[in-house]
Amino acid sequence: MTTSRREFLKIAGVSTLSLIAPAILCRPACSQEKVIIPGDSSLKTKSSGQALTAKRWAMAVTPSKCPTGCTACITACHGAHNVPDFGNRKDEVKWIWQEPFAAAFPNEKHAYLGESFQKLRLPVFCNHCTNPSCVRVCPTKATFQRPDGIVMMDYHRCVGCRLCMAACPYGARSMNYRDPQPFIAKRNPDFPTRTKGVVEKCNFCEERLVKGILPACVTACKEKALIFGDAENPQSELRLLLGKHFNLRRRAHLGTGPQIYYII
Repeated sequence: MTTSRREFLKIAGVSTLSLIAPAILCRPACSQEKVIIPGDSSLKTKSSGQALTAKRWAMAVTPSKCPTGCTACITACHGAHNVPDFGNRKDEVKWIWQEPFAAAFPNEKHAYLGESFQKLRLPVFCNHCTNPSCVRVCPTKATFQRPDGIVMMDYHRCVGCRLCMAACPYGARSMNYRDPQPFIAKRNPDFPTRTKGVVEKCNFCEERLVKGILPACVTACKEKALIFGDAENPQSELRLLLGKHFNLRRRAHLGTGPQIYYII
């Protein structure tokens, strides 16, 4: 039995429709629509079921609000992302860490720097730069930038060449020189673990944003020293805060466009 061209096209059309119809019909229930957050009133600390999105994610840090010795943001971040603790500086892997003011802002150091500034220890992160040097040098595209500004890592593409580490002026990337698996105290099954020979860093908790949850460091900070939001939304809490207070960015003169703002 032969099939005419018209009959063949009918069969092909019905087959195609049967494949795509379920995806269309289940879209509201199965997917999360990308909605630009109009203001921080809709940013949730618990899952909202709808992805948090922005034109340009950024963070403001107020170090003066950080209690002496507090490491809540570091503990929350490292626990959420299975960051190994090797117990020594040589093999250290870090997503958030602390640096004294003079080390974080070497260009602001001078003989008359106030004692309060000298005692400050700032939480520092990947700056998710507007013009990230790490992205430019990566030969395998293992590090890339999303449209919302978040600089990401594809652990499967990373070959451990460390060019991104050399290019980053903030020391924000860590290399797994040893197998990290035995050094993860409590494994979070919702986030992938890494292997020896892979570079890693802060990802602005993109896996939480897609669930409608703010970054782990932000929710862990009881003093609200960390504010996360859309830098391109003039009504966001982040922008309103930056508009009212003098702030600094680390090594901004290098042209990378860091998106972590320190309110001094």
